[in-house]
Amino acid sequence: MKTSIATVSISGNLPEKLEAIAKAGFDGIEIFEQDFIAHDGSPREVGDLIRSMGLEITLFQPFRDFEGLPDPLRAKAFDRAERKFDLMQELGTDLILVCSSCHPEALGGIDRAAADFYELGERARGRGLRVGYEALAWGRHVNDHRDAWEVVRRAEHDNVGLILDSFHSLGRKIDPETIRRIPGDKIFFVQLADAPLIDMDLLYWSRHFRNMPGEGDLDVTAFMRAVVATGYGGPISLEIFNDQFRGGPPATIAKDGYRSLVALMDDVRREEPGTTLDLPDIPAKSLVRGVSFVEFASRGEEATALEAMLETLGFVHAGTHIAKTLSLWVQGDVRIVINRETTGYASSAYAMHGTTVCDVGIAVEDAAATVSRATQLGAQPFNQPVGPGEIDIPAIRGLSGSVLHFIDDKSGLSDVWSVEFTRSETAKQGAGLNRIDHLAQTMSYDEMLSWSLFYTTLFEMRKSPMVDVVDPDGLVRSQALETPEGVFRITLNGAETHRTMAGNFLADSFGASVQHIALATDDIFATAAALAERGFKPLPMSDNYYADLAARFDLAPEVLDRLKAGNILYDEDAQGTFFQLYSRPYAGGMFFEIVERRDGYAGYGAPNAPFRIAAQKRLLRPKGMPRL
Repeated sequence: MKTSIATVSISGNLPEKLEAIAKAGFDGIEIFEQDFIAHDGSPREVGDLIRSMGLEITLFQPFRDFEGLPDPLRAKAFDRAERKFDLMQELGTDLILVCSSCHPEALGGIDRAAADFYELGERARGRGLRVGYEALAWGRHVNDHRDAWEVVRRAEHDNVGLILDSFHSLGRKIDPETIRRIPGDKIFFVQLADAPLIDMDLLYWSRHFRNMPGEGDLDVTAFMRAVVATGYGGPISLEIFNDQFRGGPPATIAKDGYRSLVALMDDVRREEPGTTLDLPDIPAKSLVRGVSFVEFASRGEEATALEAMLETLGFVHAGTHIAKTLSLWVQGDVRIVINRETTGYASSAYAMHGTTVCDVGIAVEDAAATVSRATQLGAQPFNQPVGPGEIDIPAIRGLSGSVLHFIDDKSGLSDVWSVEFTRSETAKQGAGLNRIDHLAQTMSYDEMLSWSLFYTTLFEMRKSPMVDVVDPDGLVRSQALETPEGVFRITLNGAETHRTMAGNFLADSFGASVQHIALATDDIFATAAALAERGFKPLPMSDNYYADLAARFDLAPEVLDRLKAGNILYDEDAQGTFFQLYSRPYAGGMFFEIVERRDGYAGYGAPNAPFRIAAQKRLLRPKGMPRL
C-alpha cells in the first residue's frame, strides 16, 4: 500500500510541506497546482526536489471545468489540458485529476461527457499519461461517484479512470457499498478525508472542515472496505482542507495524517474478510484494563502539601521505592506515586512545569504489543536507565512530553509494586475511593484533534461529541474518550485563551498535561463525611447553585440539604444520576474530583462545569496578578 497526501493538506511553503511529509513516512504526494505555482523553482527542479526526499508524485491536481462545454470553450479546455500535460511531464507524474465541472455554461449528458473524456484519453495516451475523473459533491451535472463511473465506463478508454473521494461520497450520504460494483482496475486513485457532521453548504463544509480519517464522523472505514473489495491496489491518499491545519505545525499535521492512514487500513484489513492488503504487520488496538498509577513530579514544600492533601482524601502511604525518592500512596485500586528525584526525567518535568503529573501507567492486556503499535503509528518511545532490582516497563511519550507506561500481568510487569517498593504497614481505612473514573488533560484547542486521534488509534476507545464548556472568561472545548466498558476514560479540554482557567493552567505550568484526576466512589455521601473527618476542604459552591438545582430537578428536600452541606454537585441524564465533589485548586490550578455514577449515567457533569469553574476562580489569584 502506497501512502500519499495532497500538499494542500499541510501548512507552510512547498519545501516545508515536502520535508514534513517525507519525515512522517509517506510514499508520495499529490501536488496541488497552487503550491507549485507559488514556488519559484521550475517544474523539473520541483520534481527533482520531491524525488530527492524519497517521495513520488502520485497525482497532479486539480484540473477544473473541463467536460460538457460548448465551443469555443471546449477547444480552450483541451488547450488548457495540453499545457497541464506539458507540466506533468516536466514534473515527472503520469496522473491528473479532473474534477466534475461547475462551469455555468457546462452542458449535461453522460454521453457528451464520455466523448470529451475519450478524446482527452487519446491525447493523454500519446504522452504516456492517465486521466482520473472525480465527482465533486457540488458539481453542476455530475456530483455522485456513480454518475462519474458511468462517464468513465462509456468513455471506454484505457487511459481514463475513476477517482474516488470519501468526502464527496459520504458527505452526500451516498451508500459506499455501491463502490463494490466498480472494477478495481478502473479506479485510478483514492482520496480520503473525514469531517464532523455539520449541516451546512457542501462546498463550504469541504473547504474548511475536512479532517483526518478517525477525527470526524464519516464512516471512512466502510468507504475503504468497499474500495479494497474491488481489488484496487493503488495509492491511498489524504486530501484535507481545514482552516486549523493550515495554521498548524507541518510536522504534526503530517504525522497525524500518516497515523490516520495506517490505523484506517489496519481496521479495514481486520473488518473486510478476504482482502489481501500490502500492509506492515501491526498489533491490534490495545485492550485497556484501567489506570495502573498516576505519578507526580514534585519537591520540597509542594510535595509535602500534596501528600497532606492525599491523606485528607483517604490515601495511605503504602510504600517507598527501593532506590529512588518515590513514595507510593494507595486507596482502593488507585495508586499515586510522588517522585522527588533531582535527576532524570521526573526532575526535568518538575523543572519545566512545577508540581505536575509526569507519568501515567495504563494497565493493558499486552504491554509490548501496545508499544509496538504505538511506535508504528508514529509515537515516540521513552527509555531511561533501569537500576538494579528495577523492572524495565515499556513506555512512550504522551501529551506535552509526559510519559505513558504500559503494564500487563502476562509479562510480570504488574509485580512492580512488590518488586520495587518496600511496603509500609498501615491499618488506616480509606474514604471509599476505589478507582480512577477519568483523567482530564488540558491542551491548546489546536491540539485536540491530534490527541483524540492518538488515543482512538492506539486503544479501543470511542469518542463523544465535542462540547463547549463556559468559563467566565471564555470557552473551553471538551471531548471525552472512553473504552467500551468504561474502565479507562480521558477528557480532552482545549483552551483558546489564557484567560480561561484551563488556559491559565497551561500558561502557568508551561504546558503541563493533566489538570485534574477524577476518583470514583460508590457512595458520595459516605465519602464526603469520611473526607470531612480527615480535614478535607471541598470546593465551596454558592447557595445560588443549590437554589437552581431545586428548580431544575425533582429532588427531595433532604437530598438537596445533603448536597448543599457537602458541597456536592448533581446532574442526571436519561439513564441515571451523577454526583461530583471537588477539591480546592492546588499547585497552580490542578485539582481532584470525586464522582459517583448511578444507573448508567454516561456523562461528565458538563452542565455543572461553568459553576465549578467560577467557584475555583474565586480561590485562585486575582486577574492580572503575576504568578510568583
